[in-house]
Amino acid sequence: AKKVWFAPADTPIDQPGQLRGDYVPGNLGFDPLNLKPEDAEGFFEMQTKELNNGRLAMLAAAGFLAQEAVDGKGILEHLGLSF
Repeated sequence: AKKVWFAPADTPIDQPGQLRGDYVPGNLGFDPLNLKPEDAEGFFEMQTKELNNGRLAMLAAAGFLAQEAVDGKGILEHLGLSF
């Protein structure tokens, strides 16, 4: 995988985690299963799907937390899986 961040020694103290200029979100150069589309349109579609799935996962996690805050039971207790 290619590096997308500058080395800490080369980064200004007020800009930690600075990304390189040629970095494209979602392309770390690591694709062992060859899933990345070759064309720009297909890549954009995959980026959009990844963002939407990530947002859905965050909403689901927020729902778990809200449910626990309301009734005091964890998600596993609601499923009948007490440990």
